[in-house]
Amino acid sequence: MQNKLRKIETISDFHKIRGLGSPLHPLVSLIDYGLAKLLPEYIGETWHFNFYSIGLKRDVGVLRYGQQKYDFSEGILSFIAPGQLLSIEPNTNATLKPSGWLLLVHPDFIWNSSLAKSIKAYDFFNYAINEALFMSKKEEKLIESILQNIGQEIEGNIDHFSQNIIIAQIELLLSYSERFYQRQFITRKKSNHEVLERLETLLNDFFNDENSRLPTVQYVAEQLNLSPNYLSNLLKSLTGQNTQQHIHEKLIEKAKEQLATTNLSVSEIAYQLGFEHSQSFSKLFKSKTNYAPLKFRQTFN
Repeated sequence: MQNKLRKIETISDFHKIRGLGSPLHPLVSLIDYGLAKLLPEYIGETWHFNFYSIGLKRDVGVLRYGQQKYDFSEGILSFIAPGQLLSIEPNTNATLKPSGWLLLVHPDFIWNSSLAKSIKAYDFFNYAINEALFMSKKEEKLIESILQNIGQEIEGNIDHFSQNIIIAQIELLLSYSERFYQRQFITRKKSNHEVLERLETLLNDFFNDENSRLPTVQYVAEQLNLSPNYLSNLLKSLTGQNTQQHIHEKLIEKAKEQLATTNLSVSEIAYQLGFEHSQSFSKLFKSKTNYAPLKFRQTFN
């Protein structure tokens, strides 16, 4: 049975659903997660947000993006962009009390600011929930202090400077988050290398099956249960090559094998590797090896 979809257009709507009073500002709000309720009539729904959400949370239950789950029993930072879907399974452990902070920012609040453009460049707003950001206690305190600065501005008397100050604090928060994410690529070595192994197996199987199409970055990411941006960033940090470059590397490896060990024509090899036109294959092969396919074959004769 599919969950009921509820579109949450405004921050005021979100406050109502979570049993909170009206927000102090219609376009930006900092919520103490310990005060947020999940009212019975909203349990089991899937929510579609019309605003940005940045959460520093503990013990809030299980959140689900699509088919991906993540248990917020540890302190982690999560990011949701407008248009994304979210559902919550309440925490059933009565001894655990939800805590943390939730910053909500409507796109209209940052309209015509530098943040309106730069926020789209942060890949973690596209990440699946199982790619959320784990932080140390020290890092949590740093993020919490920035959130509290934002909260103080919201609670104070709004003046000509308030919006710029809040936006500057959000930019600072995102900059630190970017740093922590890059660190996470380095520190999660075991799981990262498992991704490399799975990628190698996936590409080998794909090209060995003689598919009549080329694997796309989207396809590879879906098979590895990762978002395309996250996978490319991870591979870049580990190997210096993004996903597309890994696909091309495996393709050229397979092409070299075919050219060296078979009598197949260049057109036949190109077709087997998923190219509609042999010229496209030859151009890619030469750009990667400095040899035209037939010239490469001649080196083995």
